Amino acid sequence: MNETPQGTGAEFGNLEANLRFLDESRALQPHMRVLEIGTGSGSLLHTLRHRGLDVVGVDTSRDRIAEARARFGDMPIRQTEGVALPYPDASFDAVLSFDVLEHIPGTDAHLEEVRRVLKPGGWYLLQTPNKWTNTVFETIRWRSFTRWRQDHCSLHSYDELERRFERHGFETTFADVRVVTPYYRDKVRRHLGRVGSALLAVMPIDRLPRRLRTNFYVVARKPATPEPDKTVDAALVARETGTT
Repeated sequence: MNETPQGTGAEFGNLEANLRFLDESRALQPHMRVLEIGTGSGSLLHTLRHRGLDVVGVDTSRDRIAEARARFGDMPIRQTEGVALPYPDASFDAVLSFDVLEHIPGTDAHLEEVRRVLKPGGWYLLQTPNKWTNTVFETIRWRSFTRWRQDHCSLHSYDELERRFERHGFETTFADVRVVTPYYRDKVRRHLGRVGSALLAVMPIDRLPRRLRTNFYVVARKPATPEPDKTVDAALVARETGTT
């Protein structure tokens, strides 16, 4: 399906590629209860609800929530602070996030919260940029080696991402998703100019080995039965969240 959201406002992510990923994963089914973390301007949440899915969202930005509701009406989005999710344990069959993980300082605490609100056997479907390619892109975009690092504070390489999810008891696979869409081309042109567009024309971004892709699409599953030996050390989470 390729519904195009109606309304005005800037897109904050590669909606076409993200929907392709969700469709090809076949993880989302009509009976599921789904949470989107980081709804932004609301396009993905609106599209999935338009398809008939039971989806709610959270975002830390009051302005983005207001924009989403201005575009699409009364959207079921709750404002949150930090990594805490305002839902009981085992509330959702699937959790989604796109271009979110790299912005979260407490990545381990975030994954523990996602794991907590997922039902046994539930899915965490996400996209996050490749640490190595994004470092180059953001450095050129900001014309600085450091200015962007506070915002993109939790970039991961392929191996780092795989190990972190494994430490939290998730079974993970990396999906093969084409990302070179009109949105992607326009982003490269705006921030890297004609040189970036020329490189994109000759570089087979979507045919690179998955560990070298500019964006990682991850299908992570919480085991259907508990695996206590794989849960992250509580002291580590306490250090990330500042709790004792």
